[in-house]
Amino acid sequence: MPHANINLFRDYKKLAKLFYEGTVFVAVDTETTGLSRNANFLMEIGAVKFTADGPVSIYDKLIKPPEPIPLPLVHLTGITPLMVQDCPAEAKILPEFLNYIGNAVLLAHNAPFDIGFLNAALERMSFPNLKNKVIDTLPLSRWAYPQFGQQKLEHPYSLQSLAQRLNIEVKAAHRAHDDARVCMELFKRIIEDTKTRQKDYSVLKTGSLFDQELF
Repeated sequence: MPHANINLFRDYKKLAKLFYEGTVFVAVDTETTGLSRNANFLMEIGAVKFTADGPVSIYDKLIKPPEPIPLPLVHLTGITPLMVQDCPAEAKILPEFLNYIGNAVLLAHNAPFDIGFLNAALERMSFPNLKNKVIDTLPLSRWAYPQFGQQKLEHPYSLQSLAQRLNIEVKAAHRAHDDARVCMELFKRIIEDTKTRQKDYSVLKTGSLFDQELF
């Protein structure tokens, strides 16, 4: 899927500065009825708002899609038709979600998929595409851990594979709220593991807290 209409942030060596100067981030994940943003629909949006000081809030909404949920996706996500039958439609949820994210920097693993589905839903409502800066943790992970790609694994940079390698707890794989939390934890871990490659900052670790000194 192309990166059109996604405001990607690619200057990975400045992420720590962005993080420690107090930026508000929202890690986002979606569950959908299929892989085509033009032919399929949202059925869950999960998000975690956080800063360098920790999580601020959690957003998790099931959505009633205008098409049946395919059985393989019921098995994958655990989201059943019964769970969504009385849930709001995307036209009700999207304005609420826009208010939740505000101007925060968004994170998503394989961002063109999730942000693409969100933009497609916005377009159906005649809303503009998201203008937020977006960090895609998939290419970011390849940059941070090139050694993972040299090993014989089928999907070395999938969110679940990275979580396993980096000892990030997974509580409910393929549910949007937990995948968003795992994405947040992955992002924080990458900043810690790449601090010698970051620019314009230094981090001193004192116990479990980080103090920042900008050059």
